[in-house]
Amino acid sequence: MQIKQLSIFIENKKGTLAGLTGTLMKNSLDIRAIAVFDTNEFGIVRLVVDDPEKALDVLKKDGFIAKVSKVIAVEPEDKPGSLNEIFRILGENDINIEYIYSFVMRKREMPFIVFKVDDQEKAVSVLVDGGINVVNKEEVYGK
Repeated sequence: MQIKQLSIFIENKKGTLAGLTGTLMKNSLDIRAIAVFDTNEFGIVRLVVDDPEKALDVLKKDGFIAKVSKVIAVEPEDKPGSLNEIFRILGENDINIEYIYSFVMRKREMPFIVFKVDDQEKAVSVLVDGGINVVNKEEVYGK
């Protein structure tokens, strides 16, 4: 129940994101989620796309430094405390969250929350056991 995410190392300068997204657009790749983490000179763009392997290939061919990693996406309930419940389950099971971001799929009301944790398999297991809806790749990639 893990999904694939691209991490792309880019320069923090005007037009870089347009070049990145232009490469994806020219190759008919659909961005499902995007998060950018930056410093003064460089940034890391994290993307969830509809075809991560194809995206990796075309980005590398266009000169981008990119890699694919696995992350977990969950769909929290629409109620106060739902994120706390997820964080509590992970913490009580000694799983560290390395980073987190969210995205909304079209025609859905609730966002998906993406986690990179230090023990992906265990995290999926304890979240499912805790009643959390862990999203499968078909729900994200639309295939």
